[in-house]
Amino acid sequence: MRYKLLGALAVSAALLFTGCVETKPTTPAQKSMSKPSAKVAGLIKKFNLKVVNYEYTKKAIGNGTRKGAKALLIDARPAKKYASSTIPSSINIPDTAFDKYVGQLDKVAKDKEIIVYCGGWNCGKSPKVAGMLKKKGFKNVKLYQAGEPEWKKMTYVEVGTPVVAAAYKKGSAVLIDARPYKKYLGATIPSAVSIPDTAMDKLAGRFPADKTTPIITFCGGYNCHKSHAVADKLLSLGYTNVKVYAGGVPVWKKEGMATTGGSKAKKAPAKVAPKASKMVSGIKLGEDDGTVDGEWFKANMKSLSHVQIVDVRSPSEFKVGHLPGAINIEAEKLNAVAFYAKLPKNKTIVINCASGGRAMEAWMKLNDAKMDVSKIFYFDANIDCQGTKCKIEVNEPLG
Repeated sequence: MRYKLLGALAVSAALLFTGCVETKPTTPAQKSMSKPSAKVAGLIKKFNLKVVNYEYTKKAIGNGTRKGAKALLIDARPAKKYASSTIPSSINIPDTAFDKYVGQLDKVAKDKEIIVYCGGWNCGKSPKVAGMLKKKGFKNVKLYQAGEPEWKKMTYVEVGTPVVAAAYKKGSAVLIDARPYKKYLGATIPSAVSIPDTAMDKLAGRFPADKTTPIITFCGGYNCHKSHAVADKLLSLGYTNVKVYAGGVPVWKKEGMATTGGSKAKKAPAKVAPKASKMVSGIKLGEDDGTVDGEWFKANMKSLSHVQIVDVRSPSEFKVGHLPGAINIEAEKLNAVAFYAKLPKNKTIVINCASGGRAMEAWMKLNDAKMDVSKIFYFDANIDCQGTKCKIEVNEPLG
């Protein structure tokens, strides 16, 4: 797919809400591009940030490895979101833990090109992190504001160990080891099949017949391009659900996970079936701690009279659009005690935001503070509302 050139009117409109918008020849995905909320547009203008598109970002990641990327990509979402699905070569600097994570940039040149992103056009985390980086003296900071939601619709994403471990235990994805066969024989992730990047044409028969099958490729770590090469090949063949475990075998071993590496290898964990559906306080639980089952909640939320939806975004974002029946409590500006005190006490609470990140953080804030969250959950979804008319895309479980 290739973008059409943006029309003059679109560029002019974009310039109204950004300090400068950098574009290059684009693909049809740009047809679905939106624009930032007033709050996000204000942050973009405040920090004088350039906004780049998918095609620009795609070129910036080079071969997908950390050493092969031409720019440094930073995912500003929470760590769990980053582990679940991120743009290849990215590192994680959450806006709410900037000081803890920014040390990763101690040896990065101040003129290095940096592209920051988060959960889409209405996510304020990326401009916040970009602004903080500029205050730290970084001079070439840009935004890919369409972010992870657009990226995963266009190409493959990178995932962390929890996603791979969950896929192995549930048998929910085909794992492909892209290293040389001798490396595969030495030690690999249990259940993985060997398809070296240098033998893809010869071994193409090992690829799943069903092109919607979830596939995770991996190789020898963050600077190994082989898994990315296999992922690109799979996409060219029409596979639609491809991920790369960039940490690969080195990170898998480092995190104490089982391998097939001979008699000294740890015993592989037994495969388990996905969690059975469970109802608590009139809510169908999701697979991740604290979540509602996204598809169930999407289908039933208008009929759940015992549930109060709490939108934790800013009042200005809430005013533009929100889920029907939601109330607004901006969680970022409150500590756990104050936030908990504002929640209705006679309802089951479901927290939401625009892309799941702030909702997760709000729930974790309460849980970490030992508040009673037995009737408090969060809805992990990308939500775009005008008034109370909403487009909802449920996010996959984190693993």
